Amino acid sequence: MPPFPPELWEHTPVAVREYIRTLEARVAVLEATVQRLLERLQQDSHNSSRPPSSDPPQALGKGVRRVPSGRKRGGQPGHPGQTRALVPIEEVDTVVPVKPQQCHRCQHPLQGEDPQPHRHQVTEVPPVKPLVTEYQLHRLGCPACGAFTRADVPPGVPTGGFGPRVQAMVALCTGAYRLSKRTTQDVMADLFGIPMSLGTIPHLEQTTVQAVAAPVAEAQAYVRTQPVAHLDETGWREARARAWLWVAVTAWVTVFAVRGSRGAKVVQDLLGERFCGILVTDRWSAYTWYPTRWRQVCWAHLLRDFEAMMERGGRSQEIGEALREQARQMFHWWHQVRDGTLTHAQFRVLMRPIRRHVARLLKTGQTCGVPKTEAVCREISKLYDALWTFVRVEGVEPTNNAAERAIRPGVLWRKGSFGTQSTDGSRFVESLMTVVATLRQQHRNVLAYLTEACQAAYTRTPAPSLLPPHAARHRQLPAVA
Repeated sequence: MPPFPPELWEHTPVAVREYIRTLEARVAVLEATVQRLLERLQQDSHNSSRPPSSDPPQALGKGVRRVPSGRKRGGQPGHPGQTRALVPIEEVDTVVPVKPQQCHRCQHPLQGEDPQPHRHQVTEVPPVKPLVTEYQLHRLGCPACGAFTRADVPPGVPTGGFGPRVQAMVALCTGAYRLSKRTTQDVMADLFGIPMSLGTIPHLEQTTVQAVAAPVAEAQAYVRTQPVAHLDETGWREARARAWLWVAVTAWVTVFAVRGSRGAKVVQDLLGERFCGILVTDRWSAYTWYPTRWRQVCWAHLLRDFEAMMERGGRSQEIGEALREQARQMFHWWHQVRDGTLTHAQFRVLMRPIRRHVARLLKTGQTCGVPKTEAVCREISKLYDALWTFVRVEGVEPTNNAAERAIRPGVLWRKGSFGTQSTDGSRFVESLMTVVATLRQQHRNVLAYLTEACQAAYTRTPAPSLLPPHAARHRQLPAVA
């Protein structure tokens, strides 16, 4: 439509008309750009894939609908509280009987024994003094030929200056606790009285990588045989180049990998060509090669998309609110399934109307008049079968929270060190994160495992397995170059 009355527009010179149309086109582009920037400005962890740590102050508490109770923060009157559990008496190192000398009321002397005295325990760490063992390698001359021969280091003794436990502690500090090398140097000196140079720390790291290479390779092979795998990735830096940290989480084992690509080839390398389980992911295009029927799309990401639809207003808001309501009902029933108050068969029946309603809403959203919402609805509709795999198959979660929780330490590592400076550093990240995440899944002690693995490397014996006990009994260590 012309911007002026028809009679005035007819008397407007053609050059002026073209100029006005050009200005209108430019204004339309600028309005779209402003709208896009405003939407980005309003993004936070509730309506996008951004982490909660990036939320501005005004986003704190967003989405919380609880009514203030008026009570003070902290424990309420009558709350039983929690105390530290006492160590069993047979494990106590020193027992000190303490008896009152006189009555606190009449001061009369007291004697006797209390059959059930009140137990008060104090835990202390004794001063740590490193144990230094010196091997004196004698060099003796041969009386027959005159040649001199020096003794070799005994089998199982490290050729360097530190033992397997020190090596494991250094790897634990830099690999699990994400301490810098300089801070690790201070920790070893201050807490354990072990001075070491900065150059020693990366050397011990790489020696640890070699010690756990076979178990890590075994864990990678194990993941490829599991019925369900959760995958996720996050940005990384390797030698100042762009890279990505990948994670694959299964019920018992978690593996990490640093790769220079975010494409489908990395997923295929992680899972192997014969993977036939269910893949739980977000909607990133690297996963589209896998059959949709055997994928599970993360509903936590979908909820954030629904929140973003609601904030666009109009028809988009109506569709977003309706989709969010269906998702909340689904999660309500799903939590009952996990609690055991609802069977999976009952849940499958209850979800039938939910699935039909969501399908109708997604179809309506594709013609709602809001381009961004229409595009998201079309994208989700293409993966419609992958929305409900957890309904069809028991043992599948509706979210990818397992992978997102597992990769969070990698995000913190990246923020603290900006990635790695070499491929050797990336291999250390992969190996230690795999070891730590897997052992914590299985409630195993990380320091004890790393110490045993490092000692096995010195004695040239197989390192302990990362697999759960029921799988490790039939282990066959893969070859490691």
